Amino acid sequence: MDNADAPRLAVSTVVPVYRSAEILPQLVDRIAAALTGSGAAGNFEIVLVCDASPDRSWDVIESLARDHSYVRGICLRRNAGQHNATMAGLHYAAGERIVIIDDDLQHPPEAIPQMLAELDRGFDVCYTRYLHRQHALWKKIGSWVNDASASLLLAKPRGLYLSSFKAIRREIAVEVIKYDGPYAYVDGLILDVTGSITAIDIEHRQRAAGRGNYDLRRSISLWLKLATSFSVFPLRTISFLGALIGLLSLALIGYVVVTKLRDPTIAAGWTSLIATILFVGGVQLVGLGLLGEYLGRVYLKLNRKPQFVVRGVTPRASDDEQPPRV
Repeated sequence: MDNADAPRLAVSTVVPVYRSAEILPQLVDRIAAALTGSGAAGNFEIVLVCDASPDRSWDVIESLARDHSYVRGICLRRNAGQHNATMAGLHYAAGERIVIIDDDLQHPPEAIPQMLAELDRGFDVCYTRYLHRQHALWKKIGSWVNDASASLLLAKPRGLYLSSFKAIRREIAVEVIKYDGPYAYVDGLILDVTGSITAIDIEHRQRAAGRGNYDLRRSISLWLKLATSFSVFPLRTISFLGALIGLLSLALIGYVVVTKLRDPTIAAGWTSLIATILFVGGVQLVGLGLLGEYLGRVYLKLNRKPQFVVRGVTPRASDDEQPPRV
């Protein structure tokens, strides 16, 4: 990691921040209280990654870093997205165990000690399962599609929900940040590294203020990262579908020829012909789109498109300055 020479802490908490200036003070207080109660008092940090937020989030982060030596802020020059911002936080995290949590307080920080206890039991990763999810219906449907896709493409264990609220060992984070492509999908990288994964149940809360930042476009973009960054299964599916359509087309041609020879008075099937053309054309366009996604990602990686660009970092507490107790 970027801070390889920094003294090791017991726990780092990484928080991607976007449009949450009002929430951050309460979030920091609750995380600090949870970590203090878990026995990590004076030996933790909270890494707040401002993802080029258009509100006053960076000003709030700088103020929190001045008031609390366990708070460290990272400001990105351009909006990189939640997963890339998380990668930035992992680069700077100095903890032996790292908790990743959203900035909206829908994830209860009070669950952190239980997650860390699962790591202490020997697991590499602890995810969270939401009870009584506070999401819109379309988000729940999208999560189901994402979950089914992850099971198929990433060999995700059955029943595991890939929540953005999770705890990982430092060794896993070190392997995850070796990925230098422009489109990071943190959960896919974790599943590539380890199978030692568990999960706990948590209560899912309403967002503390404002509205969620994941709209339909961002959700589709996240799904494309999952589908095209870790598997060639979509390409193989299109190849199989193309071969299947080819066989069906040959069978249909044979049927039409035989039928016409048996009864020359049969009129040409305009409707069936147009339907076949539209169907085959649609499949071809989907295949070309998938090829474009793969080639585009290769092109951007070869041109070294960065995951994130850091504009500024708040100073780290000196080695002899211990974070104050909450």
